[in-house]
Amino acid sequence: MATASSLLSEDTFLCSVCLDVFTKPVTTPCGHNFCSACIHMYWDGSDTCHCPLCKREFPQRPELQVNTVVSELAAEFKTLVQVKASTPDPQLPGTADIVCDICSEMKQNAVKSCLTCLVSFCEAHLEPHQRVAGLKCHVLLDPVKNFDDRMCKTHEKTTELYCRTDRAFVCVLCLKTDHKSHNVVPLEEEYEAAMAKRDEAMANIQKMTQSRYEKIAQVERSVEASQAEAEKEKEASVQVFTDLIRSIQRSQAELVGAIEERHGAATQKAEDLIRELRVEVAELEGRGVQLEQLSQSKDHHYVLQSFPTLLSPSYAARPDTGVRSDPSFEAARGAVTLLKRRVDEILEELPEIKMKRMSEHAVDLTFDPDTANSSLVISPDGKQVRNAGTKQNVPSNPKRFETCTDVLAKEGFTAGKFYYEVQVKGNTEWLVGVVEESVARRGEESLSVKNGAWFIGLDEGIYSASTSRRVKLTLKEKLQNVGVFVDYNKGEVTFLDVSSKSRIYSFTDSHFRDKLFPYFSFQCNTAGAPLIITPVAQTH
Repeated sequence: MATASSLLSEDTFLCSVCLDVFTKPVTTPCGHNFCSACIHMYWDGSDTCHCPLCKREFPQRPELQVNTVVSELAAEFKTLVQVKASTPDPQLPGTADIVCDICSEMKQNAVKSCLTCLVSFCEAHLEPHQRVAGLKCHVLLDPVKNFDDRMCKTHEKTTELYCRTDRAFVCVLCLKTDHKSHNVVPLEEEYEAAMAKRDEAMANIQKMTQSRYEKIAQVERSVEASQAEAEKEKEASVQVFTDLIRSIQRSQAELVGAIEERHGAATQKAEDLIRELRVEVAELEGRGVQLEQLSQSKDHHYVLQSFPTLLSPSYAARPDTGVRSDPSFEAARGAVTLLKRRVDEILEELPEIKMKRMSEHAVDLTFDPDTANSSLVISPDGKQVRNAGTKQNVPSNPKRFETCTDVLAKEGFTAGKFYYEVQVKGNTEWLVGVVEESVARRGEESLSVKNGAWFIGLDEGIYSASTSRRVKLTLKEKLQNVGVFVDYNKGEVTFLDVSSKSRIYSFTDSHFRDKLFPYFSFQCNTAGAPLIITPVAQTH
């Protein structure tokens, strides 16, 4: 059964002073209701005591009491409003904010829209369309948010037809003008045709969705397998190196022990020899004293008898008795050195380790506006450059590239190693590398190794390197970021795919005759993304 409050309009419960639902409503002698606080505040600000609605004056301010009936109805009305606000209507997606065009007070949500009237109706105001014969023939749809989308912009009539030729909504008058002789059908017919294709489309979507779920599962399994394989590889590698370290430590201890033992034996031998030699020295010194004494004696018989024994000592000549290190230890040290060198060489060939060691020589670069072709625009931070396609107003500079859209970095190098990375993603034509400072900035001469340029690039979908003749490079994936490593002293320039951490190409045994500068070019392409000097991650 409907409550009293649901049968009354919203205005019944509104205070005419604050225009809000009654709070502690009171009734004046003339029969009108107001909030207690509102009517007293109103009278406090007036010269006379009268009703705000009918203007009836009262000889003295009435003693007003809260009208319990109106108060309870107002409270019930508040509750209904709150419940209605918190309870969503069962409407189609996107129609909750479409309201009835007829409601003048509290706007109700629309339940239908009439394409004939071009009006949206709530449940109450839709009733005539369901009752009146002349309105029953109108076309009713679920609530429409914007009728303008359903109006012909040319003839201002509803678009009740569909042009299959132009794939556009049209009105009946369009058949006589722009869409004359086109394949035009009623919207209902096109709708039915679309619905007929729906099942096929849904089947295709489900098939494609299932295919992608299977692909996701496959990739996830491959990631798990890769993780397991990586764990095994890591465990095996750690075990191998642990065994090697233990073996080396054991061999080191044994070698040190053998060296100390051999040194101890040699030391003992030397000490024994020293003792023997000291004894011999003492005896020889004693004979020297005796010979000196004999030289003072006048007893010819005694001297001649003793002299022979003093002249021929019984000591044999001593060979070279120095303590030397055993050459076999030198051989052991040489073998360990060779092992270390070989392990380093093997590790150097691992892409991750090679890139990590190269990235240790990372340098901070910025594009040099003094060398940039006039069509190039450099970002304020100097890290990005793009080809504007039109010449900019730039000052004349002998360092500027005039013919092609080239630019150098500000930083140059004459020795040592350096490494940088550049993002080439989104570009269909580009060159990246290093050039000598003396490279030509004007003219039509192509840059290559013979005139001081070492770079790789992309042109017409083909990757190549700038040797004396262009060498085509075969890559598994498109390059996104390119790493460039230069060892000036060794004459080496190596290019790396940052994503896969793999080597792309290397120039070796080059002879650098001048200062080297990082080099970038768009090859006159204006349709690509900017080239970006990116920071080098030290966790490669």
